[in-house]
Amino acid sequence: MYQFSYSEVQTDSVADARDRERQLLTRSIDLLASAREHGPRSVQAVEAVLFLNRIWTTFIQDLGSAENELPGELRANLISIGLWLLREAEQVRLGKSDNFEGLIEVSQIIRDGIQ
Repeated sequence: MYQFSYSEVQTDSVADARDRERQLLTRSIDLLASAREHGPRSVQAVEAVLFLNRIWTTFIQDLGSAENELPGELRANLISIGLWLLREAEQVRLGKSDNFEGLIEVSQIIRDGIQ
């Protein structure tokens, strides 16, 4: 039988959480790329915007939580970025923007920065 120390389990849990975050952002990027190809009024655009909204709403809630162990300045910066993504996605949803490229680029930067 295997025995793991608390720190090993906690480290694995953090690594697993980071991996899930990267996977969610990759999925969001893929959906946004498809939406870019099909246009802002496509089913793909609706799906991409809804997915982005779900994950960033969750991320922002987690970043605002007192239990989140990231440094405060990093958390504040990520919340600001998340709010921008949500606002920009809303502009796409309303037909006032087709800035899929900006949403993709910012999402890639965040995904690639997760360690």
